[in-house]
Parts: sequence; structure tokens; C-alpha cells
Amino acid sequence: MKIAVTSHGPGPNSDVDENFGRAYWFVIYDDQVKNWHSFDNSAIRNSRENVGVKATDFLVRQGVDVVVTGEAGPRAFRSLKSKDIKVFLRASGSVEDMVKACLAGQLKEAEAANGKCNPFCLESLAGGLSHDSLGTSMDAVNRRN
Repeated sequence: MKIAVTSHGPGPNSDVDENFGRAYWFVIYDDQVKNWHSFDNSAIRNSRENVGVKATDFLVRQGVDVVVTGEAGPRAFRSLKSKDIKVFLRASGSVEDMVKACLAGQLKEAEAANGKCNPFCLESLAGGLSHDSLGTSMDAVNRRN
């Protein structure tokens, strides 16, 4: 099993980064061979959009089975789950502590995202509107354009 933890630094003693897509680093522990790999996430982190989806794609290429992070937005969470990656949220402390907790079965798998989506995504623009009023609002936007 490969466990990816979002991190502020490149090593297992680094603190967990609370962000998924915009994390500074991904530190991956491979339970089969008992080793660590660190990946600088600055290219994805500095992207203008879809950072959660891009981060997911990167982790899939690394063969990751599990992600441990502080928070993930709705799109990132859906992307991870669609790739059959288990997600553990609200992580804190060191990367190594989170890996140990994961391996010991002490973390609870997330059922939903806990982060906000991009301020420009449809969910944010809706601002809590009902589906019917969102359709009406979108009709008004489309008429203006």
C-alpha cells in the first residue's frame, strides 16, 4: 500500500499540510518496501485551476492507494474517490505520525469533502441557493450574455 501525505516539507518529520491540491509537498510511504519518497508539488500548487484534479492524477501515476491531508474540496474529493483512492481528512501533526496512525487503523475514512471549492466554481456561485433558484439565476446570466 502507498500512502501519500500532504506536507510542508520533504521528509517524514515534516508537518502535515492542511491543503490537498495546493500542498507544498507530497510525501509517499510505500508499506511493501518500507521507504519514503518526496515530491515537490510547486508545479501543481501554482496552477491557476483544477489543482485537486491535477494532484489526483499525479498521485495515481505514483500508484497511491491512500491520501492523508487536512482538507480537500469537493472536486478534489470526487476525483480521488473516482480513482478508488481512500481519503483521510483533518490530519495534523507529522507526516510519519499520520502514516503510523493510518497503518494502525486509527484514522476514519472520509465520506465527503471538508474544504471549500474554488470561489469561482458553480457551487460557490450558487451561495446556498436551491437547485430551482440556481436554474433561474443561470437563466438570467445566460440572457445577459
